[in-house]
Amino acid sequence: MRSPYRRWCLAGATAGLLLASLTPASAAINQPPDAGPDIDAIIERMTLEEKVGQMFVPFVYGESIDQADPRNVGAAGVETIGEVIEEFHPGGVIYFGWSNNLNSPGQVAQLSNDIQARATADGGVPMTTSIDQEEGVVVRLPQPSAQLPGAMALGATGSAEHARNAARITAEKLAAVGINQDYAPIADVNSNAMNPVIGVRAFGGDTALVSALVRAQVQGFQDDGGISSSIKHFPGHGATDVDSHLAVPIITKSAAELRAEDLPPFQAAIEAGADSIMTAHIAVPALDPSGRPATLSEPILTGLLREEMGFDGVIVTDSLSMAGVREEFSDDRVPVEAILAGADQMLMPPNLRVAYDGVIAAVESGELTEARIDASVRRILEQKDKRGVLADPFVDLDAVDDVMATPEHYATAGTIADDSITLLENSGVLPLEAGTRVLLAGFGGNARYEVIAEELTALGAEVTVHRVPEPPAADDAAVSAAVAAAVEATADQDVVVVLTQSAVFVPSVPQQALVAGLADGDVPVVQVAVRSPYDVATTASTEAALATYSYADVSVTAAARVLMGVVNPSGRLPVMIPTIDGEGELYALGHGLRYPVVTPEPPTDEPTAPPTDAPPAPTPTDEPTAPPTEGPTEDPTAGPTAPADQTPGAAPGTTPGGTLPSTGADAGLLAGAALLLLAMGALALRRRPSLVHP
Repeated sequence: MRSPYRRWCLAGATAGLLLASLTPASAAINQPPDAGPDIDAIIERMTLEEKVGQMFVPFVYGESIDQADPRNVGAAGVETIGEVIEEFHPGGVIYFGWSNNLNSPGQVAQLSNDIQARATADGGVPMTTSIDQEEGVVVRLPQPSAQLPGAMALGATGSAEHARNAARITAEKLAAVGINQDYAPIADVNSNAMNPVIGVRAFGGDTALVSALVRAQVQGFQDDGGISSSIKHFPGHGATDVDSHLAVPIITKSAAELRAEDLPPFQAAIEAGADSIMTAHIAVPALDPSGRPATLSEPILTGLLREEMGFDGVIVTDSLSMAGVREEFSDDRVPVEAILAGADQMLMPPNLRVAYDGVIAAVESGELTEARIDASVRRILEQKDKRGVLADPFVDLDAVDDVMATPEHYATAGTIADDSITLLENSGVLPLEAGTRVLLAGFGGNARYEVIAEELTALGAEVTVHRVPEPPAADDAAVSAAVAAAVEATADQDVVVVLTQSAVFVPSVPQQALVAGLADGDVPVVQVAVRSPYDVATTASTEAALATYSYADVSVTAAARVLMGVVNPSGRLPVMIPTIDGEGELYALGHGLRYPVVTPEPPTDEPTAPPTDAPPAPTPTDEPTAPPTEGPTEDPTAGPTAPADQTPGAAPGTTPGGTLPSTGADAGLLAGAALLLLAMGALALRRRPSLVHP
């Protein structure tokens, strides 16, 4: 099936420019009137049980509110989502595909409305319907919603405008289906290339860059998109070498290092007005010598986040189903300890009944005061009020499809992806010419091969796809046979494009063997790292290498456009790529190559200027003729998921010459028929939007 990103880039970009230019990026949606509900009165009439319920955000199973699912019995002691609401009065729920909540946009919207109707029956409080739609490699909302490149791809663009637009688009999609909170963006600074759980989910490894893009995304989610953002994972999960889904990571940085490197993005989010901050299940001895994970640490949540950094919004825990928070305390005690530490909402307890009863018992025993419960409930209700949830939590079911198919969403996603692709290496094999015979190789049976092959073919390449299911790494014979078959398939090919994908620093043994085998052959090889840019550190050297930071269709389509020279790569590494031993630097932060731009000289036997009665010839330029568009928590029952003639890239957020391109849209240029012509010109001639210096 033809990629919607290709279709919309061609057919919808003009409409996208029109829509975005005529709608200010700062226009908020779904905002409550000035005279909001009386929070004090709401709290006054709530029972203790209802108040405690507000402090939980469980996962729930089912695509409809009254669908019985035996998994709900194990997780909450009741059969349906409706019964969870009636029994526990939760402050919110979180949607996942594995819990059968996300089957289609229309179904999600209906479920959201039904949840709000059940919650508000008999004067109850509307709920926070949430998701962790990070985009990139963590995508929950089903198609046809536009998928966007993820955080590290945004980091590679260096563009705060892109970051804000991406958050706005995500918020618009979520709001259309009744989701009023996203557990995003990630504010972690990915300073450890070996990080097993963050990686490309982070904007990058530079504190200033991450801070700028976090601030932009808070504005995009909240000011432009009208939903709450929840910044994660405080006080910073980027330096870990352990997955907190499996154990408690220990951060060995000093307090000074943490304040200089990891805390500034969270401070930026606070200053931007972030509604919520999510805690990390990581131990930070420099901040709390007790060794408790931050989720359960009073010095970190109250002393640092509340008192020192001045955050007065909702503190939500990461999933309480994760092993990183369950090592010291039982499941009935973990939420109590989190509340004592300063948390307001408990996300995804493994058993809601056990966790809920534990908090009730702590209040009844006097360990927790009702005043302490009231303080958290007040913050939760204030967040809901701020985003219009208390005033009107329902969505228009008839409008869902139109929002999901917004041309501007697809066009903007394609622009961001184009600007993110990073050319790491090139001996001159790129860009490819039309008619080039390309062998597209790699392990795996997913659809991304079809997506990139379709785009390469449409741009003039002659593509042969060669892929095999990845054999077990321990099966040397199977790996060798697979590599030999791939090498044999290079006969009569002009170039090999090999895709690699890894969620960790080192790709699988079969993938390493495949790249090595192809690199030893006679045909030039281009490696495309379709998730982690760190892949190139541990695979054999190739004639050229690209990083996409995401395997979303929109990103691999952009990679094809760069391979064929339709797009001149402009992405720059937002992280440093170390050597395989971790001691040296293979590619520096900010590295990124571009294709040479050659302006042909006019023939000597032709006039060098047009006749005076002819219009002047266009001057080659990298600028468009119109302004650009303005603008995981996991299943607790499953395992963890996550040349010399070229211009080297400058630091992220700068152009090679050190000057920033102009920004802003001139509304006068967008009037009448001239607007259509200018927008069409922008399809061929594009520019990067304003950059932020990290």
